[in-house]
Amino acid sequence: ICMSTERIIVDNKIADAFVRKLADKAKALPVGDPRKPEPVVLGSVIGMGTVNHCNELIDDALAKGAKLACGGKADTTLMPATVLDHVTPAMRIYHEETFGPVKCVVRVNGVEEAIACANDNEYGLSAAVFGGDIARAFNVARKIDSGICHVNGPTVHDEAQMPFGGVKGSGIGRFGGKAGIAEFTELRWITVQTTPRHYPF
Repeated sequence: ICMSTERIIVDNKIADAFVRKLADKAKALPVGDPRKPEPVVLGSVIGMGTVNHCNELIDDALAKGAKLACGGKADTTLMPATVLDHVTPAMRIYHEETFGPVKCVVRVNGVEEAIACANDNEYGLSAAVFGGDIARAFNVARKIDSGICHVNGPTVHDEAQMPFGGVKGSGIGRFGGKAGIAEFTELRWITVQTTPRHYPF
């Protein structure tokens, strides 16, 4: 969906351990038809157009030096959870949305590089910052160009009373709560003079 995480930006200090754990978790996600009795986490993507797009992004990334941590290309709409590591700006997947179960890990050195990487795209709907120091994570969240940013929570999160919408190429305006009413309201001013006015004051 539109709020799904596309790029995962990780500090080099913890990247190896992070990618191992993420790949292990992704490999354990069962893929299949949710109408059948077996438990399924990943069902079918919308169509073969998505599959072909994701396959092209995977091929491009691998050809340019990315490492496949798990998953891979698919030939049906049942796609495995795929993690690409060592993704760089030279790769299409760094810039393009997948709308599929294909995620990329971009390694950075330090907070400022992470912020610059997070802002290096045309989209700005939902983001998330994870950290042990909440105040520090909040300050990082303030520097990310997105309409929504969660601290220590997933990018997929919505509440009806909150203003939902993005910046840059991720939409115009907001809906939800008072912000939604404001977007569909044209503020006007009408006066009625009921008593004589002293001229010129």
